[in-house]
Amino acid sequence: MFGKPSRTSRTLQYLALAGYLIFLGFPLVWLLSTAFKPPRELVRLHPTLIPDNPTLQNFVQAFTEQELGRAALNSLQVSLASAVLTVLVAMPASYALARFRSKLGTAALGWVLLSQLFPFVLLIIPIFLVLRQVGLANTHAGLVLIYVVWALPFALWMLQGFVRNIPRELEEAASVDGATRVQVLRRVVFPLLAPGLVATALFSFISAWNEFFFALVLIKTPDLATLPVALARFVGIEGTARLGPLAAGSLLATLPSLIFFAFMQRRLSSGSLAGAVKG
Repeated sequence: MFGKPSRTSRTLQYLALAGYLIFLGFPLVWLLSTAFKPPRELVRLHPTLIPDNPTLQNFVQAFTEQELGRAALNSLQVSLASAVLTVLVAMPASYALARFRSKLGTAALGWVLLSQLFPFVLLIIPIFLVLRQVGLANTHAGLVLIYVVWALPFALWMLQGFVRNIPRELEEAASVDGATRVQVLRRVVFPLLAPGLVATALFSFISAWNEFFFALVLIKTPDLATLPVALARFVGIEGTARLGPLAAGSLLATLPSLIFFAFMQRRLSSGSLAGAVKG
């Protein structure tokens, strides 16, 4: 029904894709350029993309003045813990929502999605009071708990879609062969859920890594501050930003997300079910 796309159509598609990539990549390229510019070039009326006199002084200042190394380690610990706990909680819950359909499950999924509409400002005071009562205020454990709870709604919604794409026939075949429910989950369902689990972990990690508001309000000890909070210190009281160190720190803050995604993107292939029904 649909013929082969013409050369003109394909060329336009490639041009549109190239334009989109440039649109997405230009801010990162400009950030890279700013991170290596000396102060004199940052205040030019007509800045250039390539620095005339590249310098590493911005990186030195970013690390020595705001202890970005410690802040990055704090963010890494919090983000990894949040990603692991989110996956562990969402994995069985999403299976139950997808396989055991009921009015209660539908209402629960609707409430899960509705909870994402609540603004942070309305929740931060009750959350702070609850964490203070249980002794988790100003701790990484309390921050991880908040991140897990905040990421769970979207994680459940996303994972249950992956579960529904797994044919029930595979589970029934394993049951006929004598596998118990736990064995079916461990040997059939969870391996096929690998792309969804990786996507969920990636989403949870990046959300926790980039989160600023909860970390700013809940963490008061400077040694426990996360990377976004440390980067905010490069902005003065009057709103004037130290662009050089801020750009250097922001550039370094993007690297873990890129590395984490590059490391796990191979598991995001949607072809995990290929050949599963055969044989």
